[in-house]
Amino acid sequence: MSDKELSEALRRIIEKELKSLSNLLPKDVISNVEKKISPQVEGIIEKGGYIKKSKFDNLERVIKDLEERINELEKN
Repeated sequence: MSDKELSEALRRIIEKELKSLSNLLPKDVISNVEKKISPQVEGIIEKGGYIKKSKFDNLERVIKDLEERINELEKN
Protein backbone atom coordinates (compact mmCIF):
# COMPACT_ATOMS: atom_id res chain seq x y z
CA MET A 1 0.00 0.00 0.00
CA SER A 2 1.50 3.35 -1.02
CA ASP A 3 1.77 6.34 1.30
CA LYS A 4 -0.96 8.13 -0.58
CA GLU A 5 -3.27 5.11 -0.42
CA LEU A 6 -2.65 4.71 3.30
CA SER A 7 -3.36 8.37 3.95
CA GLU A 8 -6.50 8.20 1.86
CA ALA A 9 -7.70 5.08 3.71
CA LEU A 10 -7.06 6.76 7.05
CA ARG A 11 -8.90 9.87 5.92
CA ARG A 12 -11.90 7.79 4.85
CA ILE A 13 -11.99 5.92 8.16
CA ILE A 14 -11.77 9.12 10.16
CA GLU A 15 -14.44 10.83 8.08
CA LYS A 16 -16.72 7.80 8.37
CA GLU A 17 -16.37 7.64 12.14
CA LEU A 18 -16.80 11.38 12.55
CA LYS A 19 -19.52 11.75 9.92
CA SER A 20 -22.12 13.02 12.35
CA LEU A 21 -19.67 15.67 13.57
CA SER A 22 -18.11 16.46 10.21
CA ASN A 23 -20.86 18.92 9.34
CA LEU A 24 -19.98 20.88 12.46
CA LEU A 25 -16.18 20.64 12.12
CA PRO A 26 -14.07 22.45 9.54
CA LYS A 27 -12.16 20.23 7.10
CA ASP A 28 -8.80 21.35 8.50
CA VAL A 29 -9.72 19.89 11.90
CA ILE A 30 -10.27 16.47 10.31
CA SER A 31 -6.95 16.82 8.49
CA ASN A 32 -5.17 17.69 11.75
CA VAL A 33 -6.70 14.67 13.47
CA GLU A 34 -5.50 12.47 10.61
CA LYS A 35 -1.96 13.83 10.94
CA LYS A 36 -1.94 13.07 14.66
CA ILE A 37 -3.43 9.59 14.37
CA SER A 38 -1.58 8.45 11.25
CA PRO A 39 1.77 7.62 12.95
CA GLN A 40 0.00 5.54 15.60
CA VAL A 41 -2.00 3.64 12.99
CA GLU A 42 1.14 3.04 10.93
CA GLY A 43 2.82 1.60 14.03
CA ILE A 44 -0.08 -0.79 14.53
CA ILE A 45 0.03 -1.80 10.86
CA GLU A 46 3.79 -2.43 11.04
CA LYS A 47 3.34 -4.59 14.14
CA GLY A 48 1.09 -6.75 11.98
CA GLY A 49 4.01 -7.33 9.61
CA TYR A 50 3.08 -4.80 6.95
CA ILE A 51 5.09 -1.78 5.83
CA LYS A 52 4.42 1.13 3.52
CA LYS A 53 5.44 0.79 -0.10
CA SER A 54 7.98 3.61 0.20
CA LYS A 55 9.73 1.84 3.07
CA PHE A 56 9.68 -1.43 1.14
CA ASP A 57 11.16 0.27 -1.93
CA ASN A 58 13.93 1.84 0.17
CA LEU A 59 14.79 -1.51 1.76
CA GLU A 60 14.78 -3.18 -1.64
CA ARG A 61 17.17 -0.54 -2.99
CA VAL A 62 19.54 -0.98 -0.04
CA ILE A 63 19.51 -4.76 -0.50
CA LYS A 64 20.26 -4.41 -4.21
CA ASP A 65 23.17 -2.05 -3.49
CA LEU A 66 24.59 -4.43 -0.89
CA GLU A 67 24.32 -7.38 -3.26
CA GLU A 68 26.20 -5.41 -5.91
CA ARG A 69 28.94 -4.55 -3.40
CA ILE A 70 29.27 -8.19 -2.38
CA ASN A 71 29.52 -9.25 -6.04
CA GLU A 72 32.26 -6.66 -6.64
CA LEU A 73 34.19 -7.83 -3.58
CA GLU A 74 33.92 -11.46 -4.67
CA LYS A 75 35.35 -10.58 -8.08
CA ASN A 76 38.41 -8.96 -6.51
